[in-house]
Amino acid sequence: MLKDLPELKKIRTLAQLADKSLVKTNELARVDIKNKSYPIISFEIGTDDVEAPVLGLFGGVHGLEKVGTHVVVSYLQSLFRQMKWDDDLRAQLNSSRIVAIPLLNPGGMATNRRANPKGIDLMRNAPIEADGKNLPLLIGGHRISNRLPWYRGKKGDEMELEAQTLVSFVKEKIFPSTTALTVDFHSGFGMIDRFWYPYAKTSSQFPNIKDVQGLKDLLDETLHHHIYSIEPQSYSYTTHGDLWDFLYDQHFQENIRNGHKVFIPWTLEMGSWNWIKKNPKQIFSSLGLFNPIIEHRHDRTMRRHQALVEFLFRAVRNPIWRAL
Repeated sequence: MLKDLPELKKIRTLAQLADKSLVKTNELARVDIKNKSYPIISFEIGTDDVEAPVLGLFGGVHGLEKVGTHVVVSYLQSLFRQMKWDDDLRAQLNSSRIVAIPLLNPGGMATNRRANPKGIDLMRNAPIEADGKNLPLLIGGHRISNRLPWYRGKKGDEMELEAQTLVSFVKEKIFPSTTALTVDFHSGFGMIDRFWYPYAKTSSQFPNIKDVQGLKDLLDETLHHHIYSIEPQSYSYTTHGDLWDFLYDQHFQENIRNGHKVFIPWTLEMGSWNWIKKNPKQIFSSLGLFNPIIEHRHDRTMRRHQALVEFLFRAVRNPIWRAL
């Protein structure tokens, strides 16, 4: 049975809370399932100058991973409330930007599945192949059947609506920026919070590794007791079809003749196994495998990552970490 999503209700409430002079809200697409229709909603906060420094925040790529959407919405709620009284913040937003899609896969979230309603894993759906090293069976993406998790879709098919929506949004709103960082919020793997940079497709060196190292050093110095393991995704496993690898490579090729722009897409993989360890009953629930179910752990998770997002927004405005 399809249902109304409390996450979408909160996103719509956010749109009402936003200061229209600095925040634009758009419906990018709709996902239709039977008698229900779910919007994919974006926020653009700050200057209209698309070349200005930009931080991108994304959640809900996998429908079961509600906590990612919750973190993005929680941050935006705090930001919008702060904008009402903080003149310094409003001044900063006159020369910088934050863009967000809090829930990319509303159909998957409505049907309680990781994939979209067609059974396709959006983070395995881009036309990009892994090099085969450290590529786990099935988890790395496959074309066997949409009845199995991590299904990529049929070879040669166009990307799914949700994936195309993300790609178009990033190309339009993030690619023109001189300095761009994005974070895609996920959960479901490991005991610790991993802050992944590309690549997911290969263990070969990431072209912007000097920028990554500069940002890591700045994070270590600024948030001295942070809890993140900063590493490429390939340290854990590689995958076919990663949307952020696809977008990074396209940006890199477009920028290769004029290297003054930088775009680093990060993934925050929240260690959900730790929530299961503290509350083993969660293992019997599909949502419990990916989300903190007990209220105080959920609240702690919302607070836990706010400092990271605030740091990244400052870093994108003050790119002393860039290897120019």
